[in-house]
Amino acid sequence: MTLKTPIVAVNFKAYYPYSFGENALKIAQDARKVWEETGVQIILAPPYTELKSVLEVVKDTEILVFAQHADPVEPGARTGYIPLEGLKEAGVQGVILNHSEHRLKIADINWLVKKAKKLGLYTLVCADVPETGAAVSILGPDIVAVEPPELIGTGVSVSKAKPEVITNSVELIRKVNKDVIILTGAGISTGEDVYKAIELGTAGVLVASAIVKAKDPYTIIKDMAENAKKAMK
Repeated sequence: MTLKTPIVAVNFKAYYPYSFGENALKIAQDARKVWEETGVQIILAPPYTELKSVLEVVKDTEILVFAQHADPVEPGARTGYIPLEGLKEAGVQGVILNHSEHRLKIADINWLVKKAKKLGLYTLVCADVPETGAAVSILGPDIVAVEPPELIGTGVSVSKAKPEVITNSVELIRKVNKDVIILTGAGISTGEDVYKAIELGTAGVLVASAIVKAKDPYTIIKDMAENAKKAMK
C-alpha cells in the first residue's frame, strides 16, 4: 500500500482504558468512517495487544496500521523483545521508532530502518528537535515526525507555540533528504492546529491524546482530516 499525503497519524500510546479493548475498536471504527468520507491517509498505532483487532476493523481500506515500537534484535531467545519479523507476521504495514517516550540509539534506528525496508515495512521515525530530525532523515525512513517533548500531551500545539520548530525542521531535513515525508506532533488538538502545521511546510501530523482520550474521536479525526485536505490545496 502506497503512502499518500496529507497524513493524520494516531498514536494510541497506552492510556487506560482509552487505548484498549472496545475503546481502541471505537477509534479504529471512527477512523474508518472518516477515511470513507474524506479519503485522507490515516495511520493508526495501537498497543501491541490491539493490533489484530484494529487490523480487522480497517481491512479493505487504505488506512495503515503501525506498531508503536520495535526492538533492534533478530528473532530468537529474546524474551520481552519485539523483532520486526513478528510485527510483519502480525500484519502491520509499518512501525514508529524513537518516540520521545521510547528512545533509541542512532545506530539502532539505522539498523531498524534498513531491516524494515527489507521486510517491506514503513518506518516513522520521531525526533525531538530539528537537528535530530535532519540526522535521522539521512538514514532514509519513510516518515520523520518532529515533536518537542515538552509540548507532548499539553494541548498546546507546536504549530502555535513553537512554529519555528516546524519551519527549521523542514529546512534542515530537506537539505539532506528531499523525499522523506515530514510530520509534526506535540500538543496537536484541533483541525486548526493541523492546518497551521501543513501551512508551515509539513505533510501532516502525529496525534495522540487529543483523539485517543476524546469523548467523540470521530469528530476530532474528521476535523483534522478536513483541515489537512484544505491546507494541502
